[in-house]
Amino acid sequence: MIEGFDLDAFVTATLAEDLGPGGDITSAAVIPEGARFIGTMASRDAITVAGLPIAEAFFRHLDADVVIERLVEDGTSVPAGTDLLRLSGQARAMLTAERSALNTVQHLSGIATMTAAYVAAIAGTGAILLDTRKTIPGLRLVEKYATRMGGAQNHRMGLWDAAMIKDNHVAVAGGIGPAVTAAREAGGARIIVEVDALDQIEPALAAGATHLLLDNMNPAQLAEGVALVAGRVPTEASGGVRLDTIRAIAESGVTYVSVGRLTQSAPAADIGLDFAAA
Repeated sequence: MIEGFDLDAFVTATLAEDLGPGGDITSAAVIPEGARFIGTMASRDAITVAGLPIAEAFFRHLDADVVIERLVEDGTSVPAGTDLLRLSGQARAMLTAERSALNTVQHLSGIATMTAAYVAAIAGTGAILLDTRKTIPGLRLVEKYATRMGGAQNHRMGLWDAAMIKDNHVAVAGGIGPAVTAAREAGGARIIVEVDALDQIEPALAAGATHLLLDNMNPAQLAEGVALVAGRVPTEASGGVRLDTIRAIAESGVTYVSVGRLTQSAPAADIGLDFAAA
């Protein structure tokens, strides 16, 4: 489902964390063995959905015979009150998996929902929304999946798939030119360079930058930077971008706008799972 993501390992580790050494003592004590429940997962908010296949995997891990009917697909925007999936299976297993499944869908749908709002805010500008590496350790692949469900594109997946030269790299290397030259000579095909002043643009391009990140610039500065670049490489606006400022930033003519808060600060969606006796 998600390239590079080990779903089985994620489900196993998450459930092991919740079950601990003693298992689900509440369900074992309260729910009769063999009891069956029918449940419906529903959104109490208007959301963009993400994470349902992962949620289903939690239930299937504990009850291989659970019957699940997925009612919407990831990436769908739905109004409050929408049923997302129905399931029927062993009551103990469903109640044990409930929290892990809900936590996942709430978190990922929250990211997708915030992302969709940012995408809508720049509609028609031509700019493309990017996420960042500001992700919860261990959850990067699923969080970046959620931003895709919201309509964004992924920036770097990690430190391995593009060189990104930032201010500390420049300081240690002795300047933008030497830093970019070293990256190019090391065989870097994608060399992203962060610039926080317009006079850094030409040195970065002359040294071989393939993408410029215009950091913490206002819309007027961004427009000037785009004009200086003149289409030679893609440009990206980054730093402190908010929902109320992103459109003016996008209208500067940049190719991309990256937003760390998509994965760093998105509130969880309000999604519940209600059970009724079979």
